[in-house]
Amino acid sequence: MKIAIAQLNPTIGDLTGNAQKILAAAQQAAEQGARLLLTPELSLCGYPPRDLLIHPGFVASMATTLEQLAQDLPRSLIVLVGTVEVNPKALLQGGKPLFNSMALLKNGKIQKIFHKRLLPTYDVFDEDRYFEPGKEANHFVLELEEEQLAVNSQRSAVSGQASEATPNSTLSSPPHPFTPSLRIGVTICEDLWNDEEFWGKRSYTVNPIADLAQEGVDLTINLSASPYTVGKQRVREAMLKHSATRFHQPVIYANQVGGNDDLLFDGCSVAFNRQGELVCRARTFETDLLLLEFHDGDLQPSSIAVPPESEEAELWGALVLGVRDYAQKCGFSKAIIGLSGGIDSALVAAIATAALGSDNVLGVLMPSTYSSDHSIKDALALAENLGIHTETLPIGDLMQAYDHTFAHLFAGTEFGLAEENIQSRIRGNLLMAISNKFGHLLLSTGNKSEMAVGYCTLYGDMNGGLAAIADVPKTRVYSLCRWLNERLTAKDERLNLNPDLSFSLHPLALPELIPPNILTKPPSAELKPGQVDQDSLPDYDTLDAILARLINGHQTPDEIVAAGYAPQIVNKIVKLVTRAEFKRRQAPPVLKVTDRAFGTGWRMPIASRWLPSTSSEPV
Repeated sequence: MKIAIAQLNPTIGDLTGNAQKILAAAQQAAEQGARLLLTPELSLCGYPPRDLLIHPGFVASMATTLEQLAQDLPRSLIVLVGTVEVNPKALLQGGKPLFNSMALLKNGKIQKIFHKRLLPTYDVFDEDRYFEPGKEANHFVLELEEEQLAVNSQRSAVSGQASEATPNSTLSSPPHPFTPSLRIGVTICEDLWNDEEFWGKRSYTVNPIADLAQEGVDLTINLSASPYTVGKQRVREAMLKHSATRFHQPVIYANQVGGNDDLLFDGCSVAFNRQGELVCRARTFETDLLLLEFHDGDLQPSSIAVPPESEEAELWGALVLGVRDYAQKCGFSKAIIGLSGGIDSALVAAIATAALGSDNVLGVLMPSTYSSDHSIKDALALAENLGIHTETLPIGDLMQAYDHTFAHLFAGTEFGLAEENIQSRIRGNLLMAISNKFGHLLLSTGNKSEMAVGYCTLYGDMNGGLAAIADVPKTRVYSLCRWLNERLTAKDERLNLNPDLSFSLHPLALPELIPPNILTKPPSAELKPGQVDQDSLPDYDTLDAILARLINGHQTPDEIVAAGYAPQIVNKIVKLVTRAEFKRRQAPPVLKVTDRAFGTGWRMPIASRWLPSTSSEPV
């Protein structure tokens, strides 16, 4: 029997469009002889729908669309579609009004509904806000058709003859007993993530995978919308391999792909056989349709896509996908970026060019009296390499106008942060004006290190519709740019870069895509003479290491000091992170690529008196 995995890229709330994507995948799967098609979690409405779920009209429209989809699907195919189901007991017995469900569509009708059992409420997840957990293990019986029965019977006979002919040979597993039907267990995303043997603990009282194994299913499927973070696929595959070997049960994992607001989904749908061997893998950051064959009680080897070559390649693919999908799904065709000649804006410009094409990216240079000549030259060289158009809007006259306006009020005070930040806010206003005038998406260029400690200007360089690299630490920004240059040099292709980069270049003005001076000069906001970032911050290697321990590792200041960092530096960074919360609350959506990003999963208070410090040097 052939089973198809539809790795889809849904748009939140586009019920008709998403249904058409499911239908197109179903027609293609049916043409290739598939009997069963799997689609991701909430594939009909897209994940996460968030508070769209509180609108009864939205839920009702989903039900109508699902019924129509069932009628339109090929009759030869059984399709599992992610949807929402109303909880009929909620009004009288209490509980949440909806279920996160998977509908089994067959012969033009909704034959069965399965409910998600484990509802995550950590990080970006808030499913308990909307959904009631399912109470029962989910499975269905798939009857094999006559021609498939004949094939399986013949294969079983051949396997038996081979076993009799070579009684001393060793087999990885005995031939599976012939059966006219398959019992298929159904799990939805989080249902898979509670194996106490794998994690060393249980996060929920039940383990749906273990429950299905006890019921004797022949195959377990997991329909997911699992957000991307760097390195997550390795964890997923290790967990799936463990599940397959622990329960001696093949498992298929179908995941969503695409960007929805701040969340990115990498796809990477996979399957493991009973021995825990990887038998297929879908492409990363792309839609895909995979076909698997299940016979003799196990999944057979199929197409295995090669994963990204490195974490830099992984991050590049995620960020390009995130910018492309955010722009397209929000109705933007062009993007605008402030080009400073620094490394952050260089990376964002490269990402935007790969996502939208060089003709659809505008770089704006806004030099002041403090801007260095090399910064302007570096920005123009980068733009020439990328093939993007630029405009130059000097801000010196505007700065003088502000000085004149504030002359009386600021009289007797020294030049300081207020004046420095006016420059950034002038630039932010200019960029927003261009965005408003021409309908371009403004991409802010701040990195995670700056966002963490507040080294950014509210209503200035933080302006924008999307913060493309605000979950990428400064040190990683450098490694990504070096990777881009190395990939270009390795391929030595000037007009058609390798597929990982997704865009073509004009003949390069310099041997590297990112001009060398951008990579080597000290980073600076250039808001006053001779300014560099390290006037205010530790070196970025130190800063990022401490931030990783504090933000991602949840370490205390004393634990960070014990790892070898100076108490005064640790205390300073903790204070900066805490005091910058009000800025982060007003930032654009941040593309999430780590397990602790500034966005929907970050829920720190602004008005808070709790400030952790080292015991040796209190703040």
